[in-house]
Amino acid sequence: MSDKTILLVEDNPDDRTLTMHAFASNRIANPVVTARDGVEALDYLFGTGPHAGRDPQVLPALVLLDLKLPRIDGLEVLRRIRAHPRTRLLPVVILTSSNEDRDRIEGYSLGANSYVRKPVDFDEFVRAAGQLGLYWLVLNTPPQVD
Repeated sequence: MSDKTILLVEDNPDDRTLTMHAFASNRIANPVVTARDGVEALDYLFGTGPHAGRDPQVLPALVLLDLKLPRIDGLEVLRRIRAHPRTRLLPVVILTSSNEDRDRIEGYSLGANSYVRKPVDFDEFVRAAGQLGLYWLVLNTPPQVD
């Protein structure tokens, strides 16, 4: 079961603020839950830790996942998402500043749906966030998982 929430997994407060501004500029009104590291992201998805009261059957519509995270990095988060039957088909877009081939290859090998390099320019970032929102939240039809 999925709702319209976006899970933004980003440790940099400036990038979190920029992403939220980009969503607002593109009229993406979906609720956004933020996780500052991989542990927080997994706790949210699996209803553990501080999210123990949350229904883990209700998944976000989209996970935007940074790679360079404290505690548990983004690739390990992706590995754990894909390893669990309930979350294995959850749309995960890697949104990172990394332009390293090994990160792209590993991300796709682990089942990332897309790999987007964060644009440095503010206007480009706003456009990219709008395109991500349009595609993943409006155009894309994810599978129904019970």
